[in-house]
Amino acid sequence: MEAHMDVRQQVRERYALAATQASTAGCCGSDATTSCGGPNAPEIDERFGAGLYAAQDTDALPVEAVAASLGCGNPLLVADLREGERVLDLGSGGGIDVLLSARRVGPTGFAHGVDMTDEMLDLARANAERAGATNVAFHQGTIEDLPLPDGSVDVVISNCVVNLSPDKPAVLAEAFRVLVPGGRLGISDVVAEDHLTPDQRAERGSYVGCIAGALSRGEYLDGLAAAGFVDATVTFTHEVADGMHGAVVQAHRPA
Repeated sequence: MEAHMDVRQQVRERYALAATQASTAGCCGSDATTSCGGPNAPEIDERFGAGLYAAQDTDALPVEAVAASLGCGNPLLVADLREGERVLDLGSGGGIDVLLSARRVGPTGFAHGVDMTDEMLDLARANAERAGATNVAFHQGTIEDLPLPDGSVDVVISNCVVNLSPDKPAVLAEAFRVLVPGGRLGISDVVAEDHLTPDQRAERGSYVGCIAGALSRGEYLDGLAAAGFVDATVTFTHEVADGMHGAVVQAHRPA
């Protein structure tokens, strides 16, 4: 338990810093190596962040929301959001995926975000106000203990956050709980090839850098099945380290 709390505190500190940087001119985009500066700058490059979104999706968003994107993919590409649906983003950060989801589901739908970092929640709420988004809400909480009722959303998305959790079985169980029967999971995450041990993953990058805490493909599929999901797939999209990949993870709660 103490180790879990230590990991969570490291993640909270890293993303509090990212929120502060993003709110002061959006320095944490794909060019963070030259614009963020300082010894504690987030480890962001072309494999992560706003560069993984199409320009037509992000052009209409507040620059602060785009700057705070630290993900490893675009979960909206795989979630297939539809008009009127209710969406939950795990670890919503500065709000980019919540705002894009709100646009996709339209005024009859709703997009929720959950984040544990006060600075990110403040930034996300400010970004929603800047964007004029009225069908969104950002909630304080952890992804291991979601502050939403059972069966309250149609879709769960997430962008490079599950790998940061010290208790991934709890995350997947909570995602299953809040989905309606027949609901679906569509997330982006960093996933390791099955031959890499946890120690080998840690050699390739830090926990807060989204590498050391990544599950392998087999571990992910086993975890989804244990939580009750069906039709689960893990599809590699691009390499982020030797034997480590940005990946699309999809599954359904049985109807």
